[in-house]
Amino acid sequence: MTDSAPASAQLLTIGELSGRSGVPHTALRFYERQGLIHSRRTAGNQRRYHRATLRRIAFIRASQHTGVPLAVIREVLALLPADAPPTKEFWERASECWSREINERIARLERVRDRFTRCIGCGCLSFDECALVNPGDVLAGRGPGPHRLLGS
Repeated sequence: MTDSAPASAQLLTIGELSGRSGVPHTALRFYERQGLIHSRRTAGNQRRYHRATLRRIAFIRASQHTGVPLAVIREVLALLPADAPPTKEFWERASECWSREINERIARLERVRDRFTRCIGCGCLSFDECALVNPGDVLAGRGPGPHRLLGS
């Protein structure tokens, strides 16, 4: 379809959008409630999505696949007009942001892994001193007793 096509030809029903994107209706409604995609309503209150929404959905799914939270995806998509598809330049900028986010997550996981490895190497299982199980001795504030064993 070209830009000269009638506006109605640029719109998709939720069924068409679901079929073309491979995303279930329920997920599309969720994305809309979260402000990730937008629809117009017909006189009969049916949703109609601009064709550019297909690219937005592709962007959302690719971003989710890398582990980017929907809240972060929403912030980035908010920089685009409602019916505008993500451009190549937009993808590149988002990719830079995602790379930083992913690298930070990797660094956090490596720190947890290293702490856990030290804990296994230590073998003390001292709930009073263990930085992994009881960081900062927060359990001491609950008074004496086996708080971890009681599930409290």
